[in-house]
Amino acid sequence: MSKIPVYFMPGLAANPLIFERIKLDDALFEVYYLEWEIPKPSETLLDYAKRMALHIKEENPVLIGVSFGGILVQEIANLIEVRKVIVISSVKTRLELPKRIKFAKLTLAHKLIPMHLILSLDKLAKSILGEKLKHRIQLYDTFLSVRDVYYLKWAVEKVVLWNRLVADDRVIHIHGTKDRIFPIENIKNCIVLKGGTHVMVYTQYRWFNTHLPDIILDENPKL
Repeated sequence: MSKIPVYFMPGLAANPLIFERIKLDDALFEVYYLEWEIPKPSETLLDYAKRMALHIKEENPVLIGVSFGGILVQEIANLIEVRKVIVISSVKTRLELPKRIKFAKLTLAHKLIPMHLILSLDKLAKSILGEKLKHRIQLYDTFLSVRDVYYLKWAVEKVVLWNRLVADDRVIHIHGTKDRIFPIENIKNCIVLKGGTHVMVYTQYRWFNTHLPDIILDENPKL
């Protein structure tokens, strides 16, 4: 029996370290990690997805994406044959986006976000925040490896302007009840992880190590 290829795509600006605690049986699965590349000038999300799809060499893979990475793997799945698409802490259509992001599309408010602040979260935490919150932001800072302002502006815009209105029936969605980026109140038809935050793929890795293999292998997973 050949191994099932599984490709992981991290969230916006993040690196594959977010998946370092996820362990799949290497007798059953062959794991690969995709990484963000700097977009070309005026590159559309579709064209970016085409470029990222070139890194997927195995046939009929499982695609797993977190947050914006979940949006991207859905776009890639429209370009190649896939075994399964799993999105975590993400959205399946723009209808699941929170009101603040929908509002940003109407007002172009996302263009006013000072991206340089995102690149200095650790300095901000050390200077003005308490120890507990500082540690959490340092955790984010560890995973945010794409330190390019153009990429950040591009990525935020692609989330805000994502225009998918109908969910892909093939997509399996795993979402946490305490996700503040994409509140679960807006999410339809998902596997619910109680207490899961936007970074639950890292903080609640034991759940994923227990259930992810069955979700990949089962045609109709219900947890």
